[in-house]
Amino acid sequence: MTDSPNLTRRKLLGASAAATGLAGTGAFLSIDAMAQDKVKVNMQLGWIAGGNQIGEVCAKRLGYYATEGIDFAIQPGGPSIDGVAIVASGRFEVGQVSSSPSNMLAVSQDLPIKVFATGLQQHPYSFFSLKKNPIRTPKDMVGKKIGIQSTGLVLLRALLAKNKIDEKSMTIIPIGADMTPLLTGQVDTVTGWLTNTTALKPLGAERVDLRLWDTGVRLYALPYYATNEMILRRPEVLVRFLRATARGWAYANKNRDAATDLLIKEYPNLDRADEREALDALMSFAYNSNTFNNGWGAMDRAVWQEQIQQYADLGQFTKRVPKVEEVMTMDILNATREYRLRNS
Repeated sequence: MTDSPNLTRRKLLGASAAATGLAGTGAFLSIDAMAQDKVKVNMQLGWIAGGNQIGEVCAKRLGYYATEGIDFAIQPGGPSIDGVAIVASGRFEVGQVSSSPSNMLAVSQDLPIKVFATGLQQHPYSFFSLKKNPIRTPKDMVGKKIGIQSTGLVLLRALLAKNKIDEKSMTIIPIGADMTPLLTGQVDTVTGWLTNTTALKPLGAERVDLRLWDTGVRLYALPYYATNEMILRRPEVLVRFLRATARGWAYANKNRDAATDLLIKEYPNLDRADEREALDALMSFAYNSNTFNNGWGAMDRAVWQEQIQQYADLGQFTKRVPKVEEVMTMDILNATREYRLRNS
């Protein structure tokens, strides 16, 4: 037997009301008050943990999760770890992937997961070229050698379809993750995240950026997801998790030097100077007019629908095209909206 939508809504409203504090003061719920209902929340990544998790690191080290009665842990991913499958199986409570297409494709294969918030408002994925041979618009790719990883091919094809450019008008060359092919002239552009300042260093002041988002392919980065069962039966846990996480991101945004120090304490293998520089880039994608109006973590249903349609047009859904309501939910965001706005 499943909960009715009204019961789930009551759970969300109850969790949201508890968060606002006693007598509507907006005070945080005390650790003692939450201790009787302390829960474990593991966040499974699709990659190795690092700077992209700075908000969670701050929330953990500053006690924000503890305040919400959450025992929080980050579970790193990697090339041999299918994080989405792990979360879908119910092993861990929350997951995060680098890019929203992973969620859409998983749902299209009937994995029971749903996105409830997003870390970055716009995807940092970009095409990098040099000033001596710049690629500033999609049309500039015609006749050029495009260096791209195999996982990025679908993004390139989405860009070409959106801008009505024939793939045969350029040469596509598979590359790795470093910038060497561009510097040595083997290719005219390489791809990567604008937030990866360490990898971009060799390009220096000669770098020219073409963001995927600016070409008309609007994807989200660092989306948070959980199983449909978790969202239906334990929405109050996700509400508490999102409140603490939003508070951690807000702290990192306002206290960037201190936040970087906390990150290095958590992951001593990282380079502090590189991470501090990367943080400025990261926050430019995490906060914009949408977060100003709706708080950190907000997302737009229309953007999701646009993504699904783009991938459907490219034939990426081999089993079925998922409905937007299957891919994402606004319920957890709606239940935490006022709190996230106050703590942004």
